[in-house]
Amino acid sequence: MRCGVFAATLLATPSFGQSAPRTHTLVGAGDIARCDSNADEATARLVGNMRGTVFTLGDNVQGSGAASEFRNCYAPSWGRFKNRTRPAVGNHEYYTPGARPYYGYFGVRAGVSGRGYYSYKRGNWLIVVLNSNCDVIRCDRNSAQVAWLRQTLAANPTRCTAAMFHHPLFSTNSPTPNVRTLWRVLYNRKADIILNGHAHSYERFAPQNPDGVRDLDRGIRQFVVGTGGAEPINPFGPRPKNSVVRNDQTNGVMRLTLRNGSYNWKFVPVAGKTFTDSGGARCR
Repeated sequence: MRCGVFAATLLATPSFGQSAPRTHTLVGAGDIARCDSNADEATARLVGNMRGTVFTLGDNVQGSGAASEFRNCYAPSWGRFKNRTRPAVGNHEYYTPGARPYYGYFGVRAGVSGRGYYSYKRGNWLIVVLNSNCDVIRCDRNSAQVAWLRQTLAANPTRCTAAMFHHPLFSTNSPTPNVRTLWRVLYNRKADIILNGHAHSYERFAPQNPDGVRDLDRGIRQFVVGTGGAEPINPFGPRPKNSVVRNDQTNGVMRLTLRNGSYNWKFVPVAGKTFTDSGGARCR
């Protein structure tokens, strides 16, 4: 120790009658590094064997978000992929005022310093990264963040959209109602998937609307992937509605394969574990 789903198999041939599109791989998780555990090294080994963009879903370090934790805990494991990482900020980062070490460590990869929300493109996919610490960076309908989100989605009318932020609206252990406005904006623009962390477990929800009503036509598929190495894994209570797959015993990472008009997902467990979850869907 240191200080609406189709076949699960990823397709190697063109799907949906399209000519062979270029694929883009995203791999990541949330709730990652501790200096008193080797679990983040185990997930980092998975990331090291995968190509593509690395994403984080907040709580990149599990202590107080101090610069020493990024230097001594995160950097030796997931920090090896810093040059291809697009992070999200979590609540632990804000245990240090302004999450300054987080912004200092990731620099321009985290967007405008102090804001915590930004976007990027992968192929015909728009990826929006949001700041769900709504007590610090507001998430209400009149906030600067929501205005930016509306403008960004309107300016990029792509068919496929994914959003990433720390706190899940829907979760067995850590539902966070104050992100519902973010969800409403994403739902109204037909976003496809949302990835969150915060709960130290894996959970996939069926497509649903911001009020938790199953919606297979327009609903957003949400994943909770707080399995980057933080321990202990949070044990589950009663299953909420629309939760279709969940596991509270396994660290690992999510691998997304993005195509022109579709996506596949696969949860990849750390060595010695067998739980996985995979599938795919078309964009709206």
